[in-house]
Amino acid sequence: MPETFDAIILGAGQAGPPLAERLTKAGMTVALVERNLFGGTCVNTGCMPTKTLVASARAAMVVRRAEEWGVTLQGGFTVDMNTIKARADAVSTRARQGVESWLAGMKGCTVVRGAARFVSADTVAVGERRLSAPRIFINVGGRSVRPDMPGIDDVFLLNNSTMLQLDVIPNHLVVVGGSYIGLEFAQIYRRFGTEVTVVEKGERLVSREDPEVSDAIRDILEAEGITVRTGAECIRFAPRGEAVEVGVDCESGDPSVVGSHVLLAVGRRPNTDDLGLDAAGIATDARGYVNVDDQLATNVPGVWALGDCNGRGAFTHTAYNDFEIVAANLLDGEARRVTDRIDCYALYIDPPLGRVGLTETQARNAGHTIRVGKRPMKRVGRAVERGETQGFIKVVVDAGTDAVLGAAILGIEGDEAIHSILDTMARGGTAADMRRTMHIHPTVSELIPTVFGELKDPEAVST
Repeated sequence: MPETFDAIILGAGQAGPPLAERLTKAGMTVALVERNLFGGTCVNTGCMPTKTLVASARAAMVVRRAEEWGVTLQGGFTVDMNTIKARADAVSTRARQGVESWLAGMKGCTVVRGAARFVSADTVAVGERRLSAPRIFINVGGRSVRPDMPGIDDVFLLNNSTMLQLDVIPNHLVVVGGSYIGLEFAQIYRRFGTEVTVVEKGERLVSREDPEVSDAIRDILEAEGITVRTGAECIRFAPRGEAVEVGVDCESGDPSVVGSHVLLAVGRRPNTDDLGLDAAGIATDARGYVNVDDQLATNVPGVWALGDCNGRGAFTHTAYNDFEIVAANLLDGEARRVTDRIDCYALYIDPPLGRVGLTETQARNAGHTIRVGKRPMKRVGRAVERGETQGFIKVVVDAGTDAVLGAAILGIEGDEAIHSILDTMARGGTAADMRRTMHIHPTVSELIPTVFGELKDPEAVST
């Protein structure tokens, strides 16, 4: 006979543990199943360890530039990769242990270790155990994609997880993929002293952004000595002794590049292929993402999917918001929807990109007549005082309603400053509201009202 619970949660990522807490506090019995590391991608192979590396890389950058700020170093400096890795490992370990301890001490929650597989719509198998519940929440996350590329099985390639195991500074790191994960690692290791080449199949980096954002990101990376190869239509791999040759075939430059290490960062896929979803009748799309409605319910009554595996957002904050939506609807009598939230995210190169809402291109494609405001960071006092003036602030507004449609802040503290725009959008505020709001000097945020006061037709805005 199966063990029975009020709810089963598959996965201890960002959505799973807080959902377990809400359900148990509501008096339910919960089984939480985890087959690998508690805390999910963010804690173990994503945000926490990588942003710890970003901090170390920034420290190296500041030391190199110290004389610009009037600080003279005697005898130079070294980058100790063992110490850097140990610090990142410690940050992840503490967070992971915290999640484990939290769940282990949660009254009403039974932690089950192992890989779960559906045997019916309300029952999963974990080894020899059978667990049954009228409510099942899938929170199994995702992993890096390894596409079928010529020669890919003939060489050793790193991914976002195995990159974190490096305790050496590569001689030459080739990053295949010009988006968030790849660019963050590219700048990290360049600042550690590695020669870095980024290879991107598309015509520009981070193609989901407006062209001038992509161009500015490229300028930032190239200014630090990173080689960027876009338009790489025929990426292929071949062993070259202990190194790896990456075929590029760009219109200009050498047709291939040889790296001591190669990071493959070309996308993510959901961890759903071994869950036995067919046995429960749970529908997925062609890529394996679980189909969910606006309240994160699957096509099978009593089953929900949260986090990276549902294809409705691939960020820690979207996974946590999935938990909030499901908990509010189930336990608080609310009717929250995924489509009520405003898209927002950050790219953690340095300086970072903070993004919210629609890009200019997306706004046009959605049929909006728009006005745009833009100001370079070299005209932002905080950036000038810090000596870090790369990037710009850009806002997009509906010309008819004055509604704020979106914004990008590429520059120092852009990931924090963007939240004032996000909060205004969330409460239905307008560009006029932003213009009338007094901000603190001297900050990056103080220039946001000014940018909203300089709205123009897009064609009149200098790029």
